[in-house]
Amino acid sequence: MSVFTHIDFDNHELVVFGHDSASGLRAIIAIHDSTLGPALGGCRMWSYATDEEALRDVLRLSRGMTYKSALARLPLGGGKAVIIGDPRRDKSEALFQAMGDFVDSLGGRYITAADSGTGVAEMRIMAQRTRHVAGAGQREALDGSLRDGDPSPSTAYGVFVGIRAAVRHHLGRDDLTGLRVAIQGVGQVGFNLARLLKDAGAELWVTDIVEANVRRAVEQLGARAVDQLEIFGLDVDVFAPCALGAVINRHTLEVLRAPIVAGAANNQLASPELAEELQRRGCLYAPDYAINAGGIIDVFYERSGGSPAELKAHIEGIEATLEEIFRRSASEGATTTAIADRLARERLGR
Repeated sequence: MSVFTHIDFDNHELVVFGHDSASGLRAIIAIHDSTLGPALGGCRMWSYATDEEALRDVLRLSRGMTYKSALARLPLGGGKAVIIGDPRRDKSEALFQAMGDFVDSLGGRYITAADSGTGVAEMRIMAQRTRHVAGAGQREALDGSLRDGDPSPSTAYGVFVGIRAAVRHHLGRDDLTGLRVAIQGVGQVGFNLARLLKDAGAELWVTDIVEANVRRAVEQLGARAVDQLEIFGLDVDVFAPCALGAVINRHTLEVLRAPIVAGAANNQLASPELAEELQRRGCLYAPDYAINAGGIIDVFYERSGGSPAELKAHIEGIEATLEEIFRRSASEGATTTAIADRLARERLGR
């Protein structure tokens, strides 16, 4: 398995493999770019089929974090960590203590946080071994109440304002009443997004690999449950991927009907050229690393000590960033991903 010739290498500054035989830890940390500051990105735990799959994920995700921080105007670089293992069976205190040691060994070049398969509990264990971890304590929520360090409500709020921008640009409407939204994945982020959309008057269709998540959305929000494959072909206004990546691929494009794709998942496009296919079909794509930046903004304010009002205002800036991307895409004829990449490189000073 070669790193330097990997298709997703993209001149990463550092790729480190960590192993601890006592705890069973097998992990990779990737730092893509630290031009703007130390690399910050979540720690994902997943049952990767192969080491190659894990490497590809961490390389793509860390690059996305570089662009995400740049688009969000944060003084942070891009990094990511992945732990190879089943988050439902393989977690242990020893494993995450070893992961904390692994993060600490980089001396602050990488700051970790929760991601798919990890949460506040795991961050607190890692914080026993390193100070380079976010989301382990309590803080004020956007509404002023006390909450734990889980940044998912902020991620969801950023996606909500991003959907609002996409609907305004592509459908010519400000009111979300009656907007039909299909949400793939109603875990922490997806459920919070669904609740915000419900409160705004939207109609919801949901699916998830965890049946309890679907039941919660149906019972608490009045959402309609659909099959995992059916979600792609629904006649809705917005398709919101909020689970894992690569959900927009050649197979799903054959049935996708929504005129807008805007969700919280990272790396939604299985391959970059699919952005051109979406554009040819008249489908507006909100680049994931632009729309889902609320979480990293939240983590930054946790570490910098900003107020909930400042945090909320910064997250709402996602709307303006997407409006600029959509406007430039329409005027230049380039895809939204091409424009987002260009805008991120501009903000990186390249």
